[in-house]
Amino acid sequence: MNTLFERTGPLTELSSYPQWAQDMVADCESTKRSVVTHELWERMSNGTLGMPGTANFMVGIWPVIERFPAYMAKSLLKTRFGRSPGDNLARRWLVRNIRVEQNHAEYWLNWAEGAGIPRAELLKGVPPRGTEVLADWCEDVSTRDSLAASIAATNYAVEGATGEWSQLIFESKSYTESFPPGTRAGTLRWLQLHAAYDDTHPWEALEIVCTLMGTSPAADEVAHISECIKRSYTSMRILADRCVEPRRLLEVASAAAA
Repeated sequence: MNTLFERTGPLTELSSYPQWAQDMVADCESTKRSVVTHELWERMSNGTLGMPGTANFMVGIWPVIERFPAYMAKSLLKTRFGRSPGDNLARRWLVRNIRVEQNHAEYWLNWAEGAGIPRAELLKGVPPRGTEVLADWCEDVSTRDSLAASIAATNYAVEGATGEWSQLIFESKSYTESFPPGTRAGTLRWLQLHAAYDDTHPWEALEIVCTLMGTSPAADEVAHISECIKRSYTSMRILADRCVEPRRLLEVASAAAA
């Protein structure tokens, strides 16, 4: 049974959503915490990550940043105008925000350059071994799964957790002040946007998922969406693990091949 859901409470309060969604968010919380409490963010904040780790981070996450508009475009292709309130809501939201994500790719390149990683290394280099897990998962769920699953895995899970770890870094005075005052604002534009306390993207994504699934979806459908969210968090944690390696992972791979 799929009873129509229409949010009446505040967008950013979990109590505004169906009970199944509240339970799902609670079930995924521990997996999410493994991402947002990862040591990577503290090491970036306090300046102990080093250049190899910074390179792993900037180059390793770049494929996700660069492809994020494409993930959303794949979700857009699954919509049909007028088919359901969820389709209509998703269609309007995706069309509006795909262009925004393109700008975010440019901001990421600026951050990488400011952190000492050449733009060419991101655009033409090979991502460090093991960091491809998140990009591969986002590509797969956006291409092969349902509209609700792809939005839950990317726009809700990935964007939501990213907003939290971005806050941790951006609020570090020692990190932000490590960049020259004259270029600091431009360099940290990506970080500032994603660290915004009033970022509503993950909440809007959750509303879309709930509108698509209704107030009483089947238990197996909820379990699948929950698994997709957890897999996004787990992929983010694996990528973060690779970024705190003591050496640049690409160098390790090259040495092994030699």
